[in-house]
Amino acid sequence: MTSTKQKHIILKFFSMFSAIRGYNILIMIIAQYLASIYIMAHDKPVRSVLFDENLLMLVLATAATIAGGYIINNFYDSEKDLINRPLKTQLDQFVSQNTKLSFYFVLNFAAAIMASYVSFNAVLFFSFYIFGIWFYSHKLKKLPFIGNLTSAILTITPFFAIFLYYKNFETVIFIHAMYLFLLISMRELTKDLENIKGDLVQNYHTIPVVYGEKVSKVMLTVLSLLTLIPTYLLLNYFDIGYMDLYFYFSAFLLLIFLWVLRLSKQKIHYLILHNILKFIIVSGVFCIVLIKVSVVLNRI
Repeated sequence: MTSTKQKHIILKFFSMFSAIRGYNILIMIIAQYLASIYIMAHDKPVRSVLFDENLLMLVLATAATIAGGYIINNFYDSEKDLINRPLKTQLDQFVSQNTKLSFYFVLNFAAAIMASYVSFNAVLFFSFYIFGIWFYSHKLKKLPFIGNLTSAILTITPFFAIFLYYKNFETVIFIHAMYLFLLISMRELTKDLENIKGDLVQNYHTIPVVYGEKVSKVMLTVLSLLTLIPTYLLLNYFDIGYMDLYFYFSAFLLLIFLWVLRLSKQKIHYLILHNILKFIIVSGVFCIVLIKVSVVLNRI
């Protein structure tokens, strides 16, 4: 009896972890801290950044907001996910929608409380961010172009919380943001191609549904080529240390991406493309440490 109850609790835990995409939140936390240490506050001692209570509150508020965002997105996409992600949907169903929605409000309230520790402006920032995520999940994600653009903006918004906190307006930050924005835009469009079946059934007006796969592939090709602009600028006009290796390797992976894209016809192909982009984005987070490693060690 006890063993059955424990299994049920474990399943509920993994169900909630799946619903809030816990692994994505962990990556975001790491990304915000690494971006703070190596880019946003590169002139400050590492210890002062790591033990900055205001930064901690901003990062935790971001984590709570994103977790809530995944829950509300899951709520509105539940029928579509039954078609596109049946196995994940089965796991998510171990926790009721009412419980998830209650947790959604708790997470948003917690985010506001943590933001209030920093400043009133931080509360306003996260209030708009929470509303933006809800409005995107409820309305905008069903629209072509607007949905993709909004999703990409919402994904990089947490970095602007750190950016505004440190008030660092160096050009290199905007170029990094441009590169990340293009990659995320590609990922969102690739996800639309991957989920086209469910989008058609649920009447989502995504780019692949409205304009077809061929136009979507052309757009992905153009976006891939556009990534060369921030890559060129970062490699030739800014000192990014050994992170240049990451950009060379990413350019190589994007060539593979374009080759697979040209041959792609089935969902499995789009899943491969999605994973290539996800790998480029996640590896980029950890490769931030390649920026002037020795200088950062001296800052400790």
